[in-house]
Amino acid sequence: MAELDDIFENFDKNSLFRDKSILQTDYQPKDIPHRDEQIKQIASILAPVLRGEKTSNLFLYGKTGTGKTLSMQYVKDKLLKRVNKANDFNLKIEYLNCKLKKVSDTEYRILAELIKKMGGEVPSTGLPTQAVYDKFIDLIDREKQLLVLILDEIDQTVKKISSDFLYNLTRLNSELSKTQVCVVGISNDLTFLEGLDPRVRSSLSEEEIVFPPYNALQLQEILNRRAKEVFREGIMQDGVVAKCAAFAAREHGDARRALDLLRIAGELAERGNSKKVLLKHIDQANEKLEKDKVLDVITSEPKQFQLVLYSIIKLFEKQKDEPIFTGEVYNLYQDLCLQNKLEVLTQRRIGDIIQEFDMLGIINVRVISKGRGGRMREIKLAVTKSIIEKAKEIIKNSLNYN
Repeated sequence: MAELDDIFENFDKNSLFRDKSILQTDYQPKDIPHRDEQIKQIASILAPVLRGEKTSNLFLYGKTGTGKTLSMQYVKDKLLKRVNKANDFNLKIEYLNCKLKKVSDTEYRILAELIKKMGGEVPSTGLPTQAVYDKFIDLIDREKQLLVLILDEIDQTVKKISSDFLYNLTRLNSELSKTQVCVVGISNDLTFLEGLDPRVRSSLSEEEIVFPPYNALQLQEILNRRAKEVFREGIMQDGVVAKCAAFAAREHGDARRALDLLRIAGELAERGNSKKVLLKHIDQANEKLEKDKVLDVITSEPKQFQLVLYSIIKLFEKQKDEPIFTGEVYNLYQDLCLQNKLEVLTQRRIGDIIQEFDMLGIINVRVISKGRGGRMREIKLAVTKSIIEKAKEIIKNSLNYN
């Protein structure tokens, strides 16, 4: 097709990017602006591993895109470069993102993934969980070593399994003779620790470091640094970086979102055969990210969350976009739980989940006073029909509905 040749020709001629990989989430910059304090704290807590000493377990938390993983990876690389090969112990630092599909949903799968990273092997299913623990212990205790386990998005695991898994990990040292293990947990959920069993909390979070959100000026500086390397000179309209930073600052100071906005805006500009990245491309990129964010949340949430949303969607379809109330949602949710052989959460917990959907912008909740009859919460869907259809598809696949 001649049209395709024209499209490819235009892309070849009109490349706005110099090196797009610098805007990818897995890119590790040489330095991390505005995180010196947190990096120094991580380094000082983990420094004893260079002498073969077990350190305190460490917990990093802060909103998405506040530099937690980047900072931890930066310190990890520095530690591995410094470790003395002449020592009579090995230092291993293993990183695992607990949010990865087919990793976070069972204790078995997380252990299997860790065993794989350590050079061992277990079948993806079929063994008792205790047998997989024994395999893991046997594998890491063969030589004198220090093992630092970095578990990113650890809150996802606890949400889907339970905090017992974390407790078991932190108690591993009592079963090891040659190896010492310390755990570094990373979480986007600031309230995650509060919900943990007290014994797990005390053993896991011996040291805690909070990563505050970036402000708009800090985000601008981060974007300006990257943009110089990413784009060709003079292709950005004035105000593009400032607008990106303003959008991301509104989203809890999320640097990852700011970088994604800039990358998607550049891609949209190229597709539109524009010679520059314009302010309108930032608006279009923001719209696209909003949609993707909602669907990502729905995909990653446990089945209980998905059923609450599915109940809201089904009620809206039945009541032709009329407002619905939390009581109706809870009644339908209970029926769906029984159909799916799932534990029914309390009405209070469902109220909390509805508030979370409201905060994410998936629904709008309005409190209506009924005089002496108390107050009711009225719910309206706040997303487009196309997102609702995709959300239904995601939930049906998750629950194996036809």
